[in-house]
Amino acid sequence: MRDVSLPIHGRGADGNPANRFEAAHYESHPDADEPSVAAVRTELIPDHSKSIISENDSPDIGFRFSLNPYRGCEHGCIYCYARPTHETLGYSAGLDFESKILVKYNAPELLRQKLMHKSWQGELISMASVTDCYQPVERTLRITRGCLEVLAEFRNPVSIITKNHLITRDIDLLGELAGHHAVAVFISITTLQTELITMMEPRTSSPRRRLAAITALSQAGIPTGVLVAPVIPGLTDEQMPDILKAAAAAGATFAGYTPVRLPYAVKDLFQTWLQQHKPDRAAKILNRIRSMRDGKLNDSNFATRMKGEGIFADQIETLFELSARRAGLQTHYPTMSKTSFRRPGTQLGLFS
Repeated sequence: MRDVSLPIHGRGADGNPANRFEAAHYESHPDADEPSVAAVRTELIPDHSKSIISENDSPDIGFRFSLNPYRGCEHGCIYCYARPTHETLGYSAGLDFESKILVKYNAPELLRQKLMHKSWQGELISMASVTDCYQPVERTLRITRGCLEVLAEFRNPVSIITKNHLITRDIDLLGELAGHHAVAVFISITTLQTELITMMEPRTSSPRRRLAAITALSQAGIPTGVLVAPVIPGLTDEQMPDILKAAAAAGATFAGYTPVRLPYAVKDLFQTWLQQHKPDRAAKILNRIRSMRDGKLNDSNFATRMKGEGIFADQIETLFELSARRAGLQTHYPTMSKTSFRRPGTQLGLFS
């Protein structure tokens, strides 16, 4: 059996914690002769959802509608707040989340059907609000690109968050949307340290490649910003000025940030990861997170979950505002327009 104290190369989690919705869970016997966990491969599972657009009513989220072509994310970011969503599907928030990827193969068709409804008024759609729509499997499946083709045809506004340089593949479609003020892209950068990225976000693009994506997108006329997310106090917070400065130099024009959130099983996965990779700083990091989360590792309160509270939360907010100002970055996001929205077969935009 593998020593559970050792991380798995190329994966964020080191195993599968119990699903909080399941009464029983599997544990292997120490003497059992089983395949190594390190040999786990990514499995693509068809998702037969009948709809593709989700509606959000959370007061602290800046969008109403979202689209996620994939459930689960091969990027394997250890801190990912979306990990517990896999538990609702009968899987684990650990290795299952980053190796069992549910794929909405018919996402472009479902999106077209939704946009053709007379009730649809060209509202902003957020892509990758849960899992990254440019995770590695997108390189071959091209489902996100298929959705962008539909959005470009309808001129429907969209915002995208990603950690992957792969987004530059779709500059042609994003540029077309930009011509109608109907797109904004956020490149998420947690740290500029490649070694830390490899441990914490094992299958994402390197910091250098993310900055290159900002440059390519901005030079193509696509509104592009940087999202410093998540900010992990005691680990990555002090890097914020350098991240914002580098992003601005690469061509970013706006910026945002969110502090780390560790809901449900994520808190245990993250604590294990800290003991594996940063044991000397683990106590400091966890204590600072607790100081921002009312003594806990997660706070689901709508009023505070996106910013945190307390002295360290205030310090991070001040550091962000000062650093963004010095870098010449706007701290408000660009306004997108739905005035060019149209349906196939019409010559004029819906709101012309």
